[in-house]
Amino acid sequence: MKIAIGNDHAGIDLKDAVLEVLHARGIEVVDCGTYDRNSCDYPVFGQKAADLVASGECELGILMCGTGVGISLAANKVKGIRCVCCSEVYSAAMARCHNDANMLSIGARVIGTETAKMIVAAFLDASFEGDRHQRRVDIITAIENGEKTY
Repeated sequence: MKIAIGNDHAGIDLKDAVLEVLHARGIEVVDCGTYDRNSCDYPVFGQKAADLVASGECELGILMCGTGVGISLAANKVKGIRCVCCSEVYSAAMARCHNDANMLSIGARVIGTETAKMIVAAFLDASFEGDRHQRRVDIITAIENGEKTY
Protein backbone atom coordinates (compact mmCIF):
# COMPACT_ATOMS: atom_id res chain seq x y z
CA MET A 1 0.00 0.00 0.00
CA LYS A 2 1.13 3.53 -0.77
CA ILE A 3 -0.26 6.54 1.10
CA ALA A 4 0.12 10.24 0.36
CA ILE A 5 0.43 12.54 3.35
CA GLY A 6 0.25 16.30 3.44
CA ASN A 7 0.33 18.91 6.16
CA ASP A 8 0.78 22.58 6.87
CA HIS A 9 2.98 24.12 9.56
CA ALA A 10 0.43 23.33 12.29
CA GLY A 11 0.46 19.64 11.39
CA ILE A 12 4.22 19.19 11.27
CA ASP A 13 4.57 17.60 14.71
CA LEU A 14 1.54 15.34 14.31
CA LYS A 15 3.02 14.06 11.05
CA ASP A 16 5.71 12.21 13.03
CA ALA A 17 3.03 10.26 14.93
CA VAL A 18 1.21 9.41 11.70
CA LEU A 19 4.45 8.30 10.05
CA GLU A 20 5.14 6.06 13.05
CA VAL A 21 1.83 4.23 12.47
CA LEU A 22 2.38 3.94 8.73
CA HIS A 23 5.99 2.76 8.96
CA ALA A 24 5.08 0.18 11.64
CA ARG A 25 2.66 -1.31 9.12
CA GLY A 26 5.23 -1.31 6.33
CA ILE A 27 3.26 1.23 4.31
CA GLU A 28 5.07 3.23 1.66
CA VAL A 29 4.59 6.98 2.12
CA VAL A 30 4.76 9.89 -0.29
CA ASP A 31 5.28 12.99 1.86
CA CYS A 32 3.89 16.05 0.07
CA GLY A 33 5.07 18.43 2.80
CA THR A 34 5.42 20.90 4.31
CA TYR A 35 8.64 20.03 6.06
CA ASP A 36 9.12 22.89 8.56
CA ARG A 37 7.17 25.15 10.91
CA ASN A 38 7.23 28.24 8.68
CA SER A 39 3.74 29.56 8.02
CA CYS A 40 2.38 28.15 4.76
CA ASP A 41 -0.85 27.66 2.85
CA TYR A 42 -2.56 24.35 3.68
CA PRO A 43 -4.56 24.12 0.41
CA VAL A 44 -1.34 23.59 -1.56
CA PHE A 45 -0.40 20.49 0.44
CA GLY A 46 -3.95 19.16 0.52
CA GLN A 47 -4.12 19.39 -3.26
CA LYS A 48 -0.70 17.76 -3.76
CA ALA A 49 -1.70 14.71 -1.72
CA ALA A 50 -5.21 14.57 -3.20
CA ASP A 51 -3.81 14.62 -6.74
CA LEU A 52 -1.73 11.52 -5.93
CA VAL A 53 -4.79 9.70 -4.61
CA ALA A 54 -7.05 10.81 -7.47
CA SER A 55 -4.48 9.69 -10.04
CA GLY A 56 -4.19 6.26 -8.41
CA GLU A 57 -0.50 6.71 -7.65
CA CYS A 58 -1.45 6.41 -3.96
CA GLU A 59 -4.32 4.34 -2.64
CA LEU A 60 -5.18 6.59 0.29
CA GLY A 61 -4.19 9.94 1.76
CA ILE A 62 -3.81 11.44 5.22
CA LEU A 63 -3.79 15.18 5.84
CA MET A 64 -3.03 17.33 8.88
CA CYS A 65 -3.53 21.00 9.65
CA GLY A 66 -4.62 22.91 12.75
CA THR A 67 -8.21 21.67 12.72
CA GLY A 68 -8.12 19.27 9.79
CA VAL A 69 -10.99 21.20 8.25
CA GLY A 70 -9.28 23.59 5.85
CA ILE A 71 -6.94 21.03 4.33
CA SER A 72 -9.85 18.58 3.89
CA LEU A 73 -11.88 21.23 2.08
CA ALA A 74 -9.00 21.77 -0.34
CA ALA A 75 -8.59 18.03 -0.94
CA ASN A 76 -12.30 17.59 -1.57
CA LYS A 77 -12.10 20.03 -4.47
CA VAL A 78 -10.05 17.44 -6.38
CA LYS A 79 -12.32 15.27 -8.52
CA GLY A 80 -12.63 11.77 -7.11
CA ILE A 81 -11.60 12.63 -3.57
CA ARG A 82 -13.76 11.82 -0.57
CA CYS A 83 -11.80 13.27 2.34
CA VAL A 84 -13.25 13.07 5.82
CA CYS A 85 -12.13 15.20 8.74
CA CYS A 86 -12.26 13.11 11.92
CA SER A 87 -11.61 13.74 15.58
CA GLU A 88 -12.58 10.28 16.80
CA VAL A 89 -12.17 6.65 15.79
CA TYR A 90 -15.74 5.60 14.94
CA SER A 91 -16.26 8.22 12.22
CA ALA A 92 -12.91 7.38 10.64
CA ALA A 93 -13.86 3.71 10.35
CA MET A 94 -17.41 4.41 9.15
CA ALA A 95 -16.16 6.89 6.56
CA ARG A 96 -14.22 4.03 4.95
CA CYS A 97 -16.95 1.40 5.44
CA HIS A 98 -19.95 3.44 4.29
CA ASN A 99 -18.58 6.35 2.26
CA ASP A 100 -15.52 4.77 0.65
CA ALA A 101 -13.48 7.71 1.96
CA ASN A 102 -10.08 7.74 0.30
CA MET A 103 -8.52 10.47 2.43
CA LEU A 104 -8.48 11.25 6.13
CA SER A 105 -7.84 14.63 7.67
CA ILE A 106 -6.99 15.23 11.32
CA GLY A 107 -6.50 18.39 13.36
CA ALA A 108 -3.22 18.80 15.21
CA ARG A 109 -4.71 21.47 17.48
CA VAL A 110 -7.85 19.41 18.11
CA ILE A 111 -6.69 15.92 19.04
CA GLY A 112 -3.72 14.45 20.86
CA THR A 113 -1.05 12.23 19.40
CA GLU A 114 -2.41 8.94 20.75
CA THR A 115 -5.92 9.74 19.53
CA ALA A 116 -4.48 10.58 16.11
CA LYS A 117 -2.73 7.21 15.98
CA MET A 118 -5.96 5.40 16.85
CA ILE A 119 -7.90 7.35 14.21
CA VAL A 120 -5.32 6.56 11.54
CA ALA A 121 -5.33 2.87 12.51
CA ALA A 122 -9.13 2.71 12.39
CA PHE A 123 -9.16 4.37 8.96
CA LEU A 124 -6.57 1.94 7.62
CA ASP A 125 -8.19 -1.16 9.14
CA ALA A 126 -11.66 -0.45 7.74
CA SER A 127 -12.76 -1.23 4.22
CA PHE A 128 -15.65 -0.26 2.00
CA GLU A 129 -18.70 -2.49 2.46
CA GLY A 130 -20.24 -1.76 -0.94
CA ASP A 131 -23.85 -2.95 -1.40
CA ARG A 132 -26.32 -0.17 -0.49
CA HIS A 133 -23.40 2.10 0.33
CA GLN A 134 -22.16 1.90 -3.26
CA ARG A 135 -25.44 3.43 -4.44
CA ARG A 136 -24.86 6.38 -2.12
CA VAL A 137 -21.25 6.84 -3.19
CA ASP A 138 -22.50 6.79 -6.80
CA ILE A 139 -24.90 9.62 -5.93
CA ILE A 140 -22.06 11.60 -4.38
CA THR A 141 -20.06 11.07 -7.57
CA ALA A 142 -23.02 12.21 -9.67
CA ILE A 143 -23.20 15.42 -7.62
CA GLU A 144 -19.45 15.89 -8.12
CA ASN A 145 -20.05 15.56 -11.87
CA GLY A 146 -22.65 18.33 -11.77
CA GLU A 147 -25.69 16.09 -12.06
CA LYS A 148 -28.93 16.74 -10.23
CA THR A 149 -29.85 13.85 -7.94
CA TYR A 150 -33.25 15.09 -6.89
